[in-house]
Parts: sequence; C-alpha cells; structure tokens
Amino acid sequence: MISSRQGGTKEPDALAYLWAAGLGALMLARRQHPRAVLLVSAFGLIAYYVGGYPAVGVGIPLAAALFSAAEAGRLTSAIVTASAVLALSLVFRLLSGQSASYVLGYDLATHVASMAMAIALGDSVRSRRVQRRQQREMTVLLARQHEQESESRVREERLAIARELHDSIGHTVSVISLHAEVAREAAPSGHPALDTALQRIKEASSASMRELRTTVGLLRSAESAGPKSVSLSDLTTVLDTARSAGFDVEERVEVESGTLPRTIDAAAYRIIQEAVTNVVRHAQASRVSVLVAVNGGRLRVTVADDGAPPAKPRRGGHGIAGMTERATALGGSLRTRHGADGFVVDAHLPLGGAA
Repeated sequence: MISSRQGGTKEPDALAYLWAAGLGALMLARRQHPRAVLLVSAFGLIAYYVGGYPAVGVGIPLAAALFSAAEAGRLTSAIVTASAVLALSLVFRLLSGQSASYVLGYDLATHVASMAMAIALGDSVRSRRVQRRQQREMTVLLARQHEQESESRVREERLAIARELHDSIGHTVSVISLHAEVAREAAPSGHPALDTALQRIKEASSASMRELRTTVGLLRSAESAGPKSVSLSDLTTVLDTARSAGFDVEERVEVESGTLPRTIDAAAYRIIQEAVTNVVRHAQASRVSVLVAVNGGRLRVTVADDGAPPAKPRRGGHGIAGMTERATALGGSLRTRHGADGFVVDAHLPLGGAA
C-alpha cells in the first residue's frame, strides 16, 4: 500500500518501509503484552500519518493487535483504541483534501468492518476458552460431589450394619451365653459330657461376642472419620482395632503423609482397612503385617497374616472382590495368595496421572 502513493505529502522512503515493518514486528509480542502492543501500534500508526507518508489504512495494520487485546479480555481498550484511531484517521484524511465521498462512503465501511471483525473474533475466542474452563471446573466439582456422596452413603450403610449387628445378633448371642451359664449351674453333677457341652457353648458365644465387637468397631471407625477423605495417615485407627483384638501388628509405611495423589492415598487406606478386617474376622492368625512403599512409579500395598489356610474355601464374601475392583479402577492390580507362612494381599497402584 505504501508503494501505491495514495495520500500523504512525502514520497515513500526507507524510513516509511522501516516504520511499517516495525508495526508488523510489534505483533510478535501481542500475546504476552496485548494492551501495550495495541497502544504502541495505534500511536505508531498515527505518527506515521503525521509524518506525511502515503496511506496504509488503519483497519488491517491494527487487526492483529485488536484481536489479541479482545482475546485477552481487554475489550474496552480494543473498542476505544479502534474508535480513536479511526476518528483521527478520518479527520486527517479529510483535512488533507481527500474526497469525502470516497473516505466516508466507501473506505470507512471497510475499516470499520475489519476492526469490528477482529475485535469480535478475539472476544469470541476468549468466551469459548472461558466456557471450556468453566465446563472442566464443573466436571471436577461434580466428580468430587459424587465421590463425597458415595463415601457418605458407604458410611451410612456401615453405621446401619453396625447398629443392626449390635442390636440383633449381639443381643441373641448374649442370651445364648447367659442361658448356657444358667444351664451349666443348674445341671446335676455327674454328667461331664453335659457340663463340657455347656462350657463350650459359653466359650463359643463369648468368642462370637468378642469378634462381633471387633467387627462393629471396624465398621464404626469408617463412620467416625467424618466427611473428610481418608488417607494412610488414618491407619492408626484400623491397626489399633487389630491390636485390641489380640493381634501382633507390624507396620511399615515408607511413604510420607501428603505426598501421594489423593485417590491413590484413599484407595490404599481402603484396601488395608478391608484386608485387616478380613484378618480379624476370619483368619486363624496371631500376627498381621502391613507394608506400604513406592517401587518403580507404583505404590505397593501388602497385608499379610500368619494364619493357616482354611480347610474349606469361604464363599459369599465380597471383600477381596471389592479390593480388586478398587485397584483395577485406578489402573492397578491386586492379587491374593496362601503362602507357606499365611495369607497375603498384594496390591500395586500406579502413581502417574492420578489426581
């Protein structure tokens, strides 16, 4: 446009071309400093015209700067700058003797359209980005809400089960124990078989009550944690329950609290909680060990006891299936095995990409 020599009082020289190139070079910084580039471009363009050089238009030289300013949320600055530059350009061109019909009737519409489209496009891009960011934030919030609601339902179900166990089964076992003791005291002497049978009923009912209290304690421990997310820092409650049931507990947690992703931290806690609960409820064991360590970008969780394998496989339980589902949902794995020295639960949870 400079070489066309439209308007101006000077012939285009090297300075005119350098000036135009400088305006173009400003666009390299338009994303980092959108408002500053817009203002410098506007003053540079005005100074170019004041210098008396041929016209280069106003819409096209400022289009990229206007777009970036609107994209960065500087919509008011973009509109005010475009209006001011356009008004000064019109006044300058009319005072320099250019045809009013050409400037106002034809050229004005082109400049207004190019500036308006640049501003509108930049604002549209910004709006879409804001909308996508809000959608991502909403998705995260909904996921967290769903997780909290699920944990709340689990706590309520555990508490309801604990109450039911305590109120119904606990009462029934207590009655059995009481009547067995009454029958043993009222039984005539000289019947050792009867005396032994009643004593065994008494011992079995007492053992059942101890196991029931332990199970209820484990169920209530999850509820007492409240609405906060569980983590490995809360293991003391679970392990103390096993200790109170008479188990020798060995704990090796080689991970600092707060360094794990939240979902991995909670999953590791739940797996240990379920595994320890199974040991307390079912294993004929005296010792349980818990190991938590990071190995090759994966969190390893191992819970082992020294109980002997059962004579008959237990059926109907969901503990191992639940632990396996929890591990695989995070891209990990969980295996169980009966070793020579007891039962082992071994889980591997990947640390990469977890939230």
